[in-house]
Amino acid sequence: MVDILIIEDNVELAMIISDFLENEGFSVFVSSSGEEGLQYLSQHTVKLLLLDIMLPELDGLAVCRTLRERHNLPIIMMSARQGDDNKIIGLDLGADDYLEKPFTVNLLTAKVKSHLRRSYEMNENKQLLIDGDITINKTSMQVYVKDQPLVMAAKEYELLVLLLNNKGKVLRKEWLFDKVWGVDSFSELSTLTVHINKLRDKIESNPKQPNRILTVWGVGYKYI
Repeated sequence: MVDILIIEDNVELAMIISDFLENEGFSVFVSSSGEEGLQYLSQHTVKLLLLDIMLPELDGLAVCRTLRERHNLPIIMMSARQGDDNKIIGLDLGADDYLEKPFTVNLLTAKVKSHLRRSYEMNENKQLLIDGDITINKTSMQVYVKDQPLVMAAKEYELLVLLLNNKGKVLRKEWLFDKVWGVDSFSELSTLTVHINKLRDKIESNPKQPNRILTVWGVGYKYI
């Protein structure tokens, strides 16, 4: 896992930022285009992205929009464009923060540390759930399988956490449904089955023959 990916077409600036962050103890990878950055993220796990807006061909706004369909990693946008309009657009697309160029590396480092601390630091009350190659960061609500982040709907996430917290127990369908959707929900019980199947598609090596989320016929499900 790399701590920080920098997508910046100004190679000199990218190397200055990279060198400074590495001196602060971070591991860094630099990409000079949006396409290259997306390709890297499709194959590697990254904790935080520093993303320039003014990129050739695929600009930073398009990269941010694409990433937010797949990843929950913190994104700090960097731009020489002045004014609130560009900042608002970036934040609306899912960026977590925005830096106007020129900026000091001390300010950048402070923002990087702040976002990493909020997103990834674990406290002592079981904020990290681990089961084999599955890791759930309850602080950032991010699920990883084999160190690769999963894109997961909120109800899928809540259901998976509930199953892991009750590992080995047979859980009735009605109980699971009430815990995740609530007794006053207008959804049907069949919604639970749909979400169980979606979870299996994402975490099971063979969803048609699951070995994690088992069906207990006539009763409910058991996570083993």
